[in-house]
Amino acid sequence: MDGISQQPRVAVITGASAGVGRAVAREFADHGWRLGLVARGRAGLEGARADAEERGGEALVLPADVADAGAVDDAAQAVMDRWGRIDLWINAAMATVLAPVSQVTPDEFRRVTEVTYLGQVFGTQAALRHMRAQGRGTIVSIGSALAYRGIPLQAPYCAAKFATRGFMDSLRTELLHENSPIRLTEIHLPAVNTPQFDWARNKMPRKAQPVPPIHSPEAIARAVYRASLDAPREVWLAGSAVKAILGDAAAPALVDRILSSQGYSGQQTDEAAHPHPDNLFAPMDADRDHGASGRFGDNARSHVTAYRPGRLRGGAAAIACAVGCGILWTALSGRNRS
Repeated sequence: MDGISQQPRVAVITGASAGVGRAVAREFADHGWRLGLVARGRAGLEGARADAEERGGEALVLPADVADAGAVDDAAQAVMDRWGRIDLWINAAMATVLAPVSQVTPDEFRRVTEVTYLGQVFGTQAALRHMRAQGRGTIVSIGSALAYRGIPLQAPYCAAKFATRGFMDSLRTELLHENSPIRLTEIHLPAVNTPQFDWARNKMPRKAQPVPPIHSPEAIARAVYRASLDAPREVWLAGSAVKAILGDAAAPALVDRILSSQGYSGQQTDEAAHPHPDNLFAPMDADRDHGASGRFGDNARSHVTAYRPGRLRGGAAAIACAVGCGILWTALSGRNRS
């Protein structure tokens, strides 16, 4: 084993100040990784660094807006200057607006796209520049079941997640063409109990909520850690994500109908929403650390099951083939009897 491989591994995590990114940072610190922590909010980043140090780890705070490609490049270079390597890059930053399309302004569409989609593009490009030079590395895209199935009231976010999946598909084929050792993996999440439902821009009459079943960010972080080591092509987390993805593939028009009747109420609580600051254009944690979890902890599941979609698709194809063969056999049998 060479000297480099004996050193602690290094991960860069965007969106590390709160929510899933914050929980992921804690999980990797528990396993002895050095961490480059990227986000806009200084208080949350300092909290994430304190989390890592409490776990005996080492972290570098890197305040940056992932929508700024130059700032992301600078963050990557700072990690290289500090530790000389980037083994893993996790793109977890996101932004959203809860509103019908007719009420979303062009600036809001643009901002959600810049953070949720272009933030992944810029992070991936920054990671690739260094991973190509060092001849190794893994890039993880934190996605969502909404990368496969759009829902009402979150068109900007869903579109950005769809775009990210297309970007990753294109890049994956390019890396295969190059025979590159760099690995890509996408991890598509279910509903998670994070602070975003209190600080995302909400134009609806009631407070926002994740669509149940809800999972704890710590459960997601454990699954992200395992997937980051194995680096499969994709991982779908929780049966709810699997049902949403495969259900839409099988009967999209039916899912349209269900979401048209349940998608509005499912994303709102019974409590009236009141005007409050949000994090779309400026961080909410300039002087406050919001941590990883939101206000739905009592309803959050502490475990999540990880599914490899290749196996699920294979099973679905086999079932479809069996059903099709059965129908064909019935038709042919009836014809032979006539």
